[in-house]
Formats: sequence, structure tokens, C-alpha cells
Amino acid sequence: MVQSIDAALMKSMIISGAALLEQNKKQINELNVFPVPDGDTGTNMSLTLNSGVTALKSSGYTTVTACADAVASALLRGARGNSGVILSLLFRGIGKSLKGKDVCSAADFAAALTRGVEVAYKAVMRPTEGTILTVSRLTADAARTYCESGDDLAALFDAMISAGDEALAGTIDQNPVLKKAGVVDAGGKGFMCILRGMLSAIVGNPIEHVASDEDASEGADFASLSDEEITFAFDTVFIVRKNDPDVDLDPFREYLSSIGDSLVIGEDDEAFKVHVHTNTPGDALNAAQQYGVLELAKIENMVTQRDDLAAGRKAQSTDDLEAAEKELEAMEQQQSEPVDVPPERAYGLVAVCAGAGMQAVFKNLGVDAVVTGGQTMNPSTEDILRAVQSVPAETVFVLPNNKNIIMAAQQCDRLTEKNVVVIPSKTVPQGISALVCFDDTLDAEELTDAMTDACGTVHTALVTYAARDSEFDGEEIHAGEYLALLENQLLCNTSDLAQLIGGIADAVRDFDPEVLTVFYGEDVTEDAAQAVADKLQSAFPDADTQLISGGQPVYYYMISAE
Repeated sequence: MVQSIDAALMKSMIISGAALLEQNKKQINELNVFPVPDGDTGTNMSLTLNSGVTALKSSGYTTVTACADAVASALLRGARGNSGVILSLLFRGIGKSLKGKDVCSAADFAAALTRGVEVAYKAVMRPTEGTILTVSRLTADAARTYCESGDDLAALFDAMISAGDEALAGTIDQNPVLKKAGVVDAGGKGFMCILRGMLSAIVGNPIEHVASDEDASEGADFASLSDEEITFAFDTVFIVRKNDPDVDLDPFREYLSSIGDSLVIGEDDEAFKVHVHTNTPGDALNAAQQYGVLELAKIENMVTQRDDLAAGRKAQSTDDLEAAEKELEAMEQQQSEPVDVPPERAYGLVAVCAGAGMQAVFKNLGVDAVVTGGQTMNPSTEDILRAVQSVPAETVFVLPNNKNIIMAAQQCDRLTEKNVVVIPSKTVPQGISALVCFDDTLDAEELTDAMTDACGTVHTALVTYAARDSEFDGEEIHAGEYLALLENQLLCNTSDLAQLIGGIADAVRDFDPEVLTVFYGEDVTEDAAQAVADKLQSAFPDADTQLISGGQPVYYYMISAE
């Protein structure tokens, strides 16, 4: 019988909970009501909790208080999406309740979870039942009830999980949107995965992190390699921050192929990661710096590792550089801490968007810093905080431009000395409209009201695709179909794009638009976009129709009606 949680068990519980959440991430994502390829609940919660796991693994905490504080701090900064923010709020309350404790009893944990629920409910402006809030609240109720007569932690978690499962099943009837879609709440499901993972650690069967395919591709069974098989001795992995997001890496790929093998290059807009076996790792690193700034490198000699293993010795690796690793991690953490730039003016602006064209639009409208994100990857609170602190202004207005980023942006205010004002823009066109009315002669309250009101004058239709098969309101949605969303609500789905645009035009007609703006995405040609704009112009001959290359991912078109 386990009656107390010490630092080691607390660490194991959180890592185990994060591992089970990661394993069920895809299943949780599929509970999202609309099958839109946005930053889904499972992904957001997993990324958020994994930021806490990283914090725990990087230092040797010896008390429950230290573990809880580290996790709460990491989750606050790493929170992504509404579900991730609520999860961070739960852990913030848990951390506050466990303050000053070396170990934690069942009653302590029940009280801590209750405090976490209170913090989460208090922070959410309009708490909605039938969500993770409901599931966590009823779970905490069950925890306190159990502790009136019991003190076994495994039994406590059994009682919590039983109550939580019942609460989760009930969310389908509490939330009209979930009932219409016939699914339970995704956030609540993620919360239950965390509890189950924690219970596994308590009973001595912690769930371990499972290496991804990428992780596996970077490892090697050195003991099984012969001299003939080790053509190139050095297993080399490095990350480079790009100078140009559109840089062509094909020449670099050809060069690396000429000096090595086992080559894999992965990239996004900001950086690229390389894995290669070569006899001249220095040449590979030097050549990489033509394309950007080298951020991290790992080089291991496979020949000496093979020899050590063959002789029955432990193979030396970069993992053995523990002292140097800790020193570097401390330096990295110190360097990565966001620092406020002193204010030089009253107001500054930060916007979240994706796509080179969209970023250019916001920059041209006077935005000081643009945070990349908003579609498949929601930026974390710390991503937004860095942008806020880079702006030399006393008050920084943040335009999230996505309903799932608003809460993460709101967390920044307590992390900086600057005054952070989040304008609740739920779409990119709303954010643009808010900027158009920006007037720095107004005081902060007047400006907030004006920009918020401007968001309400814009109606936004989004065209994307179904990421998976689904059913909503009795309608079957098939993976790959076009989806039209109006004000973030599903309008129609079809494999016929012309029919979809016609449906949008019919719906927008009620707004009697004077201006229509079509932002087309990275996967759309200018000719195809012009055809869509022409169709809308024909439907609204008196409206001013504009076509802009947004370059955004995921959404083929963002159409604003004003």
C-alpha cells in the first residue's frame, strides 16, 4: 500500500501520465467535433504536459514542492491551445496547494487537485460544463470523498478514475455541440489518460516514453556492425536555424550524400534537422552554416562504440557528458529566458498568423512582431511572450487571430512587466480589421474597445479539408472533402469546390457585404484563386472584391466579408 508521494514518485507519475497521453493523442484528436486539421486537443495537451516532463528530467528535484513548482512553471509557459491552458491552470493550483511539502499524502493530493480545479474555473471567463473542467471537478469531489475514510493512493486514484470516467461519459449530454456530434469531450478524455498514467506509476508499472520513428532512425545497434558495414564512422545529428524560410536545401542534400550515407533531412519554415553518417562531420557542419545558424550538434564515433561493445565495455556516447550537459543546459536556460525590452513608446502590436503573405500584411499594418502559428500548430504562451517582450512599448496589444490561441495569449500578462491586452480576434481577417482602426491617440481602454468592436464587423469564411472521416449533425464527412466554416461553425462539406464557394456566397449574402477579401493559401495557384474571387464578384457585383496571396497552410481560402 502506497500512502505518500515523494519527489521520485511525483516525477514518475507525471512522466507516466504524459506518456499515456502521448500514446492516446491521435484518439483524443479524433474526438474534436469538426475534423479540421487544426491544432487538436490531444496534440495541444500532450505538447503542454511534455514541457513539464522536460523540466523534470533536466534537474534533480528532491521534494514534491520542487517537482510541482517546476511542472507548473513549465506548463504555464508551454501551454498550447485552450485545452493546454486549462491543463496548466490545474497544475498551477496543484503546485500552490503542495507548497512547502517534502512528500504528499492522499489527502494532500485530493486537496491539491481541488485547488487546481478552483484555479481553472476562476481563470476561465465563462466556464462551460461538459468539458475538462467538469471532469476534473467531479474527479476532485470523488478524491475528497475517498479521503474521508481512506489513505491508500492507489485506491484514491481508482476512485478518481471511476468518477472521472462517469463524468466523461456524461459530457455528451451536457454539451449540445458534443451531443450533436455524438462524442465525449476531448479535453476530459486527455485528463483521464493522465490520471491513468499516474496510477500506473503508483502501482509500480510506470509507462515509459516510446521512441518515435525519428528517434529510432537516429539510433544504431553498434554492436552488430562490422568494419565493412561502418563505411562512415561518425553518427552526426545537428539542427540549423534558417536564414531564409524558403531556402533550397537540395544542393546541401547533394553535398552531404557525397561525403556520407544514412542521410535524413527534416525541415520546417524556421529550421532544418540533419542526420548523416560521415567521416568528416566538421565539413558537414561548416557547409550547413551557409544556410543558417548552427544551433545544436551531436557527433558519436560508431567505430569506437562498436569496439567497446564487442569488448564487453559500455560504449561511450554523448549521454556520458553529464557534467558538460548540465552546464550547457543551465546556460541554454539562462540564454532562453525572455527579457523585456525597455519601453520607448506607449503602444506596441503582436499578431499570430501563418504564411509569408499574411505576415507581410500584418507587418505593413504596423505590427511589431509576428508569431508564426494558428493552424496545425498553436504557439505556446512562451512563444507569444517572447514576441511581447521584444516590443519596446508599455502596453502591447496581442491579436491571436484564432479562438484556440486567445487563452494562451492571456497568460502572458502575468509573466511580464508590460501591460498585455489581448484583443479577442478569432480569425485573421478580424485581426486585420482591428489593426485598420488602430489609433495611438486614444487611451488604452478606448483603443481596446475600438479594436474589439472592429472584430465584430467582420464575418469570416474558411475553406479547408476534412482530416478524417466524421459525422456531424447527421451528415457524413469524408476525409479529403472540402469543408466550409463560417464564424468557425461548419457550413457545408463537399468534394465540389465550386459548389462550396456557392454555399459560402449564399450564407454571406445575409451580411450585405461592401468589401470581400480573399486570402489564398500556399497550396492554391493564383489562377485558381482568381476564379474564386471572380465567382464571389459575380455574386456581389456592388462589393469591392480583393485578392491577396496569404500563403497560409491548411486553409485554402480565408474569405472576409465586411
